[in-house]
Amino acid sequence: MDLTELAKGYYRAYETNDRAFVENNLAPGFTFTSPFDDHIGREDYFRRCWPATNIHKAFHFVTVMQSGDRVFVAYDAEMREPNAVHPAARFRNAELMSFENGKLKSVEVFFRRPAARPDAPGIRRGIGCGLIALFARP
Repeated sequence: MDLTELAKGYYRAYETNDRAFVENNLAPGFTFTSPFDDHIGREDYFRRCWPATNIHKAFHFVTVMQSGDRVFVAYDAEMREPNAVHPAARFRNAELMSFENGKLKSVEVFFRRPAARPDAPGIRRGIGCGLIALFARP
């Protein structure tokens, strides 16, 4: 099964504020992990990660790779407006998405440390940094 287009569908849901798509396509036992979230479940994911308003303008895919039931995605995101964390209204992340029976089972997000200054390098999460470093901007 080609999961790359399905994976991209989750990002399109953020662009269009289509929470129903995401809700209907999460597998039982879904977990979300990031440098700030450790294997949180579905309820916490929507409470903490789904924006109250449509803040994501576009996702530009740097790479999308599938291996079995896992899809690795690196992207540049544009926000509709700047905020305290993303004053330039853009950011780059990478995510490892795992699927089960065509539904999203888990997401591991890897991202750069919010910079104290615009030229501050670094990636927050230790797992996969060798691969992520290939896509991270200095």
